[in-house]
Amino acid sequence: MLVQADAAGIALAVRLLREGKLVAFPTETVYGLGARALDAAAVARVFEAKGRPPSHPLIAHVSGEAAARELAREWSERASRLAKTFWPGPLTLVVPRASHVPAVVAGGGDSIAVRAPAHPVARALIEALGEPIAAPSANRYQTLSPTRAEHVVKSLGDRVDLVLDGGACESGIESTVVDVRGPRARVLRPGALSMAALRAIEPDIEVAEGVVAEDQDRASPGMDPRHYAPRARVVLVESRQAAVAEAVARAGGGLVGLVVRGAVHAELRAAIDVRMLPDSPEGYGAVMFATLHALDDAGVTAIVVEAVPDGEAWWAVADRLKRAASS
Repeated sequence: MLVQADAAGIALAVRLLREGKLVAFPTETVYGLGARALDAAAVARVFEAKGRPPSHPLIAHVSGEAAARELAREWSERASRLAKTFWPGPLTLVVPRASHVPAVVAGGGDSIAVRAPAHPVARALIEALGEPIAAPSANRYQTLSPTRAEHVVKSLGDRVDLVLDGGACESGIESTVVDVRGPRARVLRPGALSMAALRAIEPDIEVAEGVVAEDQDRASPGMDPRHYAPRARVVLVESRQAAVAEAVARAGGGLVGLVVRGAVHAELRAAIDVRMLPDSPEGYGAVMFATLHALDDAGVTAIVVEAVPDGEAWWAVADRLKRAASS
């Protein structure tokens, strides 16, 4: 059921969540598939709906630092400093899990990932419910993240009981995940919060290995080699010229999508569906998943993507494209 994210829609969502059902809702990053975080049976339904392995942790969405502390066995000065600086916003903190928090939320691990979203609908929903909401992205496992309500409906269908339509997500890319359990903060997943912003608060922050094998423990979502992938095959090509040539070469086998930054000054065959994205990491990230969704919907057989620039500013975008292209 798709409803507007107004007061009536939020009230309905709260009622369904209290009944142990699943509600998809917008955040500033992507749409989340939510269940009451302290209801183990409801959280298990999230894994079932997504087809997500039970070892993959979810993120508990909270109203703020005080609510996050209630889910943590320990809450460090570093966690408090980062929360005070970046919450509400696209930062997820990994902290030791309190014993009363169901292990299913953490993928069976002893940590818990928490964040306070900035989106007004997400905040209103959490406040009205009065408790944390466990929510991964509202899509089938390893498929494209949803940045619009229609993406959720397309991916999950009747596996979700209610979708709150709050329009397009502003950032369009998932939160940055930072583990604060050790002597230094570690980035486990790049995301909408930049490394530059984090380093301004934590100058010695480290970057962890971003890929985890299926049989390994993980403290963060989004660490599979293949993730965030459309139905069509994604091909990354280093240069604009090579991207255009690759797209032209593939066009003989059916409709091909071409994703580039800025304008394209080339004659392209009609069989190529060209999408020109902004030439900034924030602008690109905001529309990247929506663009890949649109190309999938257009029925392309392959999506050729011009690689984005090197450097930390583009790290999160490059990470998502690399995982989408992984076979």
